[in-house]
Amino acid sequence: MWNKPHILNAIADLLILAAAAAVLAAGAVWLVRVPSLAVRQVVFAQELPHTRRAEIEETLPAALKGNFFSLNLEAVRSVMERLPWVRKVELRRTWPARLEVHIEEHRPVARWGEGRGELVNTYGEVFAANGPDEEMAALPMLYGPSGTAPEVLKRYAEFVGAFLPLGQKPVQVTLSPRLAWQLKLESGMFVEMGREQPKSPVGVRLQRFIDVYTDTVGKRATSPAVVDLRYPNGFAMRVAGEVKGKRGYEQR
Repeated sequence: MWNKPHILNAIADLLILAAAAAVLAAGAVWLVRVPSLAVRQVVFAQELPHTRRAEIEETLPAALKGNFFSLNLEAVRSVMERLPWVRKVELRRTWPARLEVHIEEHRPVARWGEGRGELVNTYGEVFAANGPDEEMAALPMLYGPSGTAPEVLKRYAEFVGAFLPLGQKPVQVTLSPRLAWQLKLESGMFVEMGREQPKSPVGVRLQRFIDVYTDTVGKRATSPAVVDLRYPNGFAMRVAGEVKGKRGYEQR
């Protein structure tokens, strides 16, 4: 072997590579463990309308373990995304000791369910959080079976658009366990739309009612308490109160 220079050169190259790898490994271990490289500054990229600073200060320190290199970003992200108003977190290290935090908060568009403090965001996702009473009171109320929030929110937007020409606005939309639709207008009037029917879809029945709204409901001194659209060729209006022990109906 000593008479074969090419073999000796190959062995030397391997030893050099092994030594270099060992140095790099030692350097990596040192960088991970050196306390002087700790994350000393956490910067939030935007103002947070709902997430309180106190919540962040209480939650974040427990996840900031290690230094600039060894900090587990997934652990930090997971901890922050447990905060009620936080939907999504993006993190970025900035040399030498800075962590930049980008937070996407939930944007509430409606309340959800009955007294459970749940809200619906712009993606149709349900989340539990508390906000200012004035802000929460201004949101519409949506009801529906578990998992139907995206569909109910989509229908709510359609109903808002349908009533816009009439100067009316839905403030509550309900999808029953039997998949029947009902909405309540700002005026207090309920509109019963029932279930989807192949020959008479909810949208068609609602549009038929809106087309004649001005000449029917609009000309009444008092709006009916309930309008029932579950008829194939018309609708019924129920006045407030009872007449001779029976509910009053006026069919169109």
